[in-house]
Amino acid sequence: MIDIDKIRADTPAASRLAYLHNAGAALMPAPVVTAMKQHIDLESEIGGYAAADREAVRLDAVYGSVARLLNAAPDEIALVENATVAWQMAFYAITFRQGDRILTAEAEYAANYVAFLQVAKRTGAIVDVVPSDASGELDIEALERMIDARVKLIAITWVPTNGGLVNPAAAVGQIARAHGIPYLLDACQAVGQMAVDVEAIGCDMLSATGRKFLRGPRGTGFLYVRRALLQQLEPPMIDHFAAPWVSRDQYRLRDDARRFETWENNYAARLGLGAAVDYALDIGIAPIEQRCHLLADRLRGGLASLRGITIRDLGRRPGAIVSFTMDGHDAGSIVKNAAGAGIIIGASDPASTRIDAEVRALPPLVRASPHYYNTEAEIDRLIELMSDLPPR
Repeated sequence: MIDIDKIRADTPAASRLAYLHNAGAALMPAPVVTAMKQHIDLESEIGGYAAADREAVRLDAVYGSVARLLNAAPDEIALVENATVAWQMAFYAITFRQGDRILTAEAEYAANYVAFLQVAKRTGAIVDVVPSDASGELDIEALERMIDARVKLIAITWVPTNGGLVNPAAAVGQIARAHGIPYLLDACQAVGQMAVDVEAIGCDMLSATGRKFLRGPRGTGFLYVRRALLQQLEPPMIDHFAAPWVSRDQYRLRDDARRFETWENNYAARLGLGAAVDYALDIGIAPIEQRCHLLADRLRGGLASLRGITIRDLGRRPGAIVSFTMDGHDAGSIVKNAAGAGIIIGASDPASTRIDAEVRALPPLVRASPHYYNTEAEIDRLIELMSDLPPR
């Protein structure tokens, strides 16, 4: 059972804000902030190199923490600057040729899709979008029908940025495994709000960030690469940490996922990421997921009952992102109005998920994303605020 009082005590801003913007950047708990501050203080006292040497055991333990979170092995984890770098290091390590196919979903994130387009432009590869089923999820039967010998990669976003949709990641994994196709999963909005088990999902690569539902610092991310695929991938960029210079004309890639890292990194942020992962694991991912659903369902149901509001979430069991529009009110003004009342929410622009937005003719959406440290009263505050907006 989650001790809400203790968790909120670890989250000082919760006493003055109804913070419902966790799909953007969540509030860090006190142990995360402390871990980072202590390391910065240490660097100021003895220097960055000496501080890293002194904290080497704790720094190395972050790999084990992330591995436990994902049900992976530490040598399958790379720690990088953000989720975009993690995803790009995996994607650009795959060699595409003329006619190769990349299969993705309608709700794919813009940063990923423009990379598909760039590779298609460079190589002649083809980007094919798997249609959605009646629920709005990626259509598994359609995916199966689209498989052929030219499919080089399946790459999808598990929980899209513009709403509560949860794509059937494990079902995609079954198809990818059955056909021997590499599978790259963007788990940015999933990690920290739901169980993420790479063995159960069947993905070969997974990218995620620290700043969202995981409650870690900005400027942190990680990449999982299945050991069986790891040795087949050469990173698109390397340095002497990823690939030691073993003789004048030769380098040797590391045997582990750290071949996707570079030598320099933000050690304070890395310790903050480790603290965030440990904090979530100590609470328990199962109770976190249960409470996230409870709060999101309460918000979704309350908003749906109000005149003029349309819930825009898709899927059979939406997650902890609630997207909506209100007749006569644009998303930006709603976000600003909420901030004035001490309620922090966000908005999602159609350009972030262009295909889905065009298919559904979506305007900018209001995006509220509760987390386990929120209270039912905070959910009700947002519902009440929306009910008080004058009709237009």
